[in-house]
Amino acid sequence: MLLPLLRIAYVALLVGMAVVSVGFFVEAQDTTNMIVVPLAILAVGSLVLVTDMREKQKQITTISAVYFGLLLGLLLGYLFSQALVPILETTFPQQTRMVLLGRVALTVVCCYVTISTFLQTKDEFRFIIPYVEFSKQVKGGRPLVLDTSVIIDGRIADVCDTRLIDTTLIVPRFVLQELQAVADSSDKLKRNRGRRGLDVLKRLQSNPKLELQMHDGNVAELRTGERIRVDERLVILAKALNARVVTNDFNLNKIAQLQGVDVINLNELANALKTVALPGEFMPVKVVKAGDQIGQGVGYLDDGTMVVIEQGRPHIGQEVQIVVTSVLQTPAGRMIFGRPDQRLSGSHTPYPGGASTPTPGAPGDSKMGGPPPADPKK
Repeated sequence: MLLPLLRIAYVALLVGMAVVSVGFFVEAQDTTNMIVVPLAILAVGSLVLVTDMREKQKQITTISAVYFGLLLGLLLGYLFSQALVPILETTFPQQTRMVLLGRVALTVVCCYVTISTFLQTKDEFRFIIPYVEFSKQVKGGRPLVLDTSVIIDGRIADVCDTRLIDTTLIVPRFVLQELQAVADSSDKLKRNRGRRGLDVLKRLQSNPKLELQMHDGNVAELRTGERIRVDERLVILAKALNARVVTNDFNLNKIAQLQGVDVINLNELANALKTVALPGEFMPVKVVKAGDQIGQGVGYLDDGTMVVIEQGRPHIGQEVQIVVTSVLQTPAGRMIFGRPDQRLSGSHTPYPGGASTPTPGAPGDSKMGGPPPADPKK
């Protein structure tokens, strides 16, 4: 609400200045300037207003660079022009206009050099007082720099839909270029993965609950002229922006940690959110296939956790109640080991094949009516 009021007040001031200028030239009976000057005031003011309304994404670092560059340029121009005045007066005697023109030209050059320098180094610009440095303060949480692998994976969009992430997401320009190269690949699988990544970026950009920024990656550490790999550039950029890296790449995870950059691995996040099972707990699991070992069955929980069931092969296709015997946590995920709940069948010492009692008529069992053992003397 304040911004529209500010613009209305600005327009009113422009119109007022134009009307006052008309009054000045009416008294002087200068018809030409009475028309030209008010129109010039309105034209310049309108140009500034239109430019302000078109450029909605402004950065305080850019404005600060222009402001302080202009101040420093004026100061240096004044000092240098004062030193240059005797030389100009000697070179152009009795020509005050040439002396004034030389001073103005020197001031313009100083302003251009200082503003250009501040604009090119605005990311490293700091207000430095002896023994005190006021570094840039980040509002809210630290930003997250997205890797190519996590964009192609697509789960980051689902996580953002849950409003778990409320900080800024940064996509470097070189990551976007790598994603476009994958989308233009001649390999069909790579091409589909690249297009999926572009669709995920479009989804993130259209999320009203999220702030997504495209970063040029123009930091001092990357302006060395050397050819740097994408993973290394990503780590350098995150370190320069005091950001965290979001990735699924195990090698990038290790490289970033070695250089002191915080990493969020979506695979580790997914594993941390999976169901927690303790030895001795009971849970229902549907056995879907046979395991590697004899008698084993394999099932899966709703979150994709693999459950290995001892003596579960006879129950393939059935849902059985199991008791957890152990849990194995690996970098690839979590595995749960268990066995069928024997309380339901009343058996405590199962036999091979899933039978709870010996088979009737087994050889050598005289109590079950089987043939007696042969007499070796006969």
